[in-house]
Amino acid sequence: MTRWYAAVELIVFLLLIANTVVFAARGSAAEGLDSVAWLTLLLLFGLETAHARLLSSRRALMRVHAVRLIAGVAVVVAAIGYVIEMAWLDAANAWLWIAVVVLLEFKVRFMRSLARHHALLESIAVACYLGLAVFVVVWAWRGEWFDAYDAALWLVAFATIEMNVLRPLGRTRSQ
Repeated sequence: MTRWYAAVELIVFLLLIANTVVFAARGSAAEGLDSVAWLTLLLLFGLETAHARLLSSRRALMRVHAVRLIAGVAVVVAAIGYVIEMAWLDAANAWLWIAVVVLLEFKVRFMRSLARHHALLESIAVACYLGLAVFVVVWAWRGEWFDAYDAALWLVAFATIEMNVLRPLGRTRSQ
C-alpha cells in the first residue's frame, strides 16, 4: 500500500468520524444510530483486516464479534427506524447498503464455493453501487448537500474496502 493511499484512507475515515458526530448530534434517532453503527462496523472491519495480530486471543476475537453483532443489529434497527419515520430515501439507501455488506460478506467468506457465480455477484455489486450513487445525485438534486456528501464519502470508503480486501482475493483465485 502506498503512502498516498494510506493517507486517503485516513482522511476518509476522519471525515466519516466527523459526519457521525454531526448525525448523532443533529440528526434523527435513526440517523444517529445508523451513523454510529456503520462507523463501528467500519472500525471493526479495519481492526480485523489490518490489525489481526491484536486479535490473537480467542477472548479478544469474541469481543470483536459480539460488538460487530450488536452494530449489525443496530444498522437493521436504524433501517427500520427510517421506515417508521417515513424517511423513504434514507430507508431505501440503508437497505441497499445492507445488501452491499451481505454481498461483500458472501464474496469474502465463501469465495471458493461462489467462484462459478463470480460474474453474477460482480453484476449485482455494480448494480448496488450504481443504486447508491443515484442516492448521492438525488440528495444533491434536492439540495440536501450534507446527505449527498455523506453518501459519496461512504461510497469512497467502501471502494477502498473492496480494493483492500477483494483484490488480494482475486489474485489468489486466479493463481
